[in-house]
Amino acid sequence: MKKMLFAAAMAALVVPAANAQAQELSIATGGTGGVYYPYGGGLAEVIGKYVDGYSASVEVTGASVENMALIQRGDSDLALALADTVYQAFTGTGAFEGREISEARALASIYPNAVQLVTLADSGINSLEDLRGKRVSVGAPGSGTELSAQIILSANGITYDDFDAQRLNFNETADAIRDGDIVAGFWSVGPPTSSIMNLAATRDISVVGLSEEEIENAREAEPTFAPFTLREGLYDGMTEEVTTISTPNVLVVHADMDEELAYNITKAMYEHVAELIAIHPAANDTTIEFSVASTPIPFHPGALRYLEEVGADIQDHQRP
Repeated sequence: MKKMLFAAAMAALVVPAANAQAQELSIATGGTGGVYYPYGGGLAEVIGKYVDGYSASVEVTGASVENMALIQRGDSDLALALADTVYQAFTGTGAFEGREISEARALASIYPNAVQLVTLADSGINSLEDLRGKRVSVGAPGSGTELSAQIILSANGITYDDFDAQRLNFNETADAIRDGDIVAGFWSVGPPTSSIMNLAATRDISVVGLSEEEIENAREAEPTFAPFTLREGLYDGMTEEVTTISTPNVLVVHADMDEELAYNITKAMYEHVAELIAIHPAANDTTIEFSVASTPIPFHPGALRYLEEVGADIQDHQRP
């Protein structure tokens, strides 16, 4: 895994010689302890190798919510964001009430994020209810993790008034659990993720599951959620499956992106997905089938052209 992360970081820093004079694209990702950063680094490498005239680099950000604002302002060319965040931004609802980002377009949905509530094995935290009165990380400010945590908690009758909410990124959350500064933390990320893997290598951890009722309550509040099972053995010491919720991750651009560029990025990503899988196994879900089943907003015309060429069954709401 460390080799994968190192390769992704190098991809973000090195521009292929053939593209030394290429126009550089910026990819907004997240913290270095999640999947967005290495995935973005792999995508940057694919763009540099297979999209003529362009190179790309990744930017460390606060993730989904911040990334949508970066796309709206034109400060980033591509961004990774959770589907619930993308949908709320596009429609001006939820966390984006009064600040609609109708210019957002999708190139693809690339893999599902699983909400992972992690604690130490001896913490006594076995359910959402056990978080009451405790010190808990809900994710970095402006991240999709925090947005997902808020929805899940509030749908099940728990607000920030009921516990001591800490807004930490993935690495900070893992360190704080390890050091005893907090009792638990939320991740919304493609499993497995390096920060939880590193924590599990030094401490006995427990991943807290959600009940069927908690999942249904959350899905009523956020229709882009879907049940998801974390497999046994995903992390050291994880001896049984854990049921939770997942949300697709969407690769977003501005509607003003050149159609040919959007087409070429989409084509390169799908046709060289093996190179993304070599960076992170989450890319195993970067398929046309997953994308057209999961994307909550319209595709960019360039992406749509590629999908139509390969005969994808595109949904009505995915057409601009």
